[in-house]
Amino acid sequence: MKKLGFGLMRLPLKVENDPKSIDYEQVCGMADTFLAHGFTYFDTAYMYHDGVSETAVKKVLVDRHPRESFSVTSKLPTMLLKAQDDQKRIFAEQLERTGAGYFDVYLLHNLGTENYAKAKKFKSFEFVSDLKRQGIVKKIGFSFHDRAAVLDEILTEHPEVDYVQLQINYLDWEDAGIQSRLCHETAVRHGKQIIVMEPVKGGSLVRVPRSVKELFAQAHPDWSLASWAIRFAAGLENVVMVLSGMSDLAQLTDNIQYMREFRPLGKEETELLREATRILSSAATIPCTGCRYCTEGCPAHIAIPEYFSLFNNEQLSNKGGYSLQKQYYNTYSKKFGAASACIGCGKCERACPQHLPVRELLKKVAAHYEG
Repeated sequence: MKKLGFGLMRLPLKVENDPKSIDYEQVCGMADTFLAHGFTYFDTAYMYHDGVSETAVKKVLVDRHPRESFSVTSKLPTMLLKAQDDQKRIFAEQLERTGAGYFDVYLLHNLGTENYAKAKKFKSFEFVSDLKRQGIVKKIGFSFHDRAAVLDEILTEHPEVDYVQLQINYLDWEDAGIQSRLCHETAVRHGKQIIVMEPVKGGSLVRVPRSVKELFAQAHPDWSLASWAIRFAAGLENVVMVLSGMSDLAQLTDNIQYMREFRPLGKEETELLREATRILSSAATIPCTGCRYCTEGCPAHIAIPEYFSLFNNEQLSNKGGYSLQKQYYNTYSKKFGAASACIGCGKCERACPQHLPVRELLKKVAAHYEG
């Protein structure tokens, strides 16, 4: 397969802010163009577009193209599971919605500390493994939003999975909150094939400062901003697919242009990405270096550097609506103390080499994510 996948979670709409109002005429044209250029991988999920993304698979693909001409990935929403029987019911509903007959890849959706506990409680890995034995799904795995240590735990306990879907992009590569590099290295160490999500970080790596645009334009004036981000992800070890949530034909055409004959980034281009990351990070609201001195002896066990990193990312990327950073925050706060758990003892501030007003900053973080 070619390495570019069509993510069906940001489709063009007829009515702004109404995720169910998919512009099917436009999406059909996009899918036809995608297939015509030899790309076959489509990614959906039970919850995307308020539940109608899977229906779009039927309308756009199943009803209009031979089933063997494309691959469909969907996901079991672990966050919605309340009883053992929910899994069988949801899977049957997904097959009916898509009309696909089978899924080429089926993932446990959004595993992290909390959802992994649910997956163990309801034997979700056993459930998807049984679907694979039946031939109703061809490959299995999970998508993941948490720390690398949790990923290592899951892969150690479940070596049977074929794929891991990770959030990877050049801005998150060394990020303390997202841990893209550490998660990537963990998956590689376990010998897993990797599907990349959020390579353009929800579009924020296209909405960059002029200085970053000029940096890239001097090296390759004909490359789009998105192409830098997707090329970075696609060139990483064990990465077999990079998803792009394409919202119009122009985005799709641009992606096809450089992914049709994919060429990984060279050394000099990788150095430019590091410089772009430095520029973007310098705009951070909280100048935390992630040294972690503040966490030693914190009586509330607050993940201070991770929360500051997520908050900084929020300022760079969020345009309102769904927030990946908030999802990470919610996951971390199940394992560590929430920002609001600070008792104001001041140990963190006495330890901070940057002399940050950590207690006040935690209040800001709490107000943003918990308010």
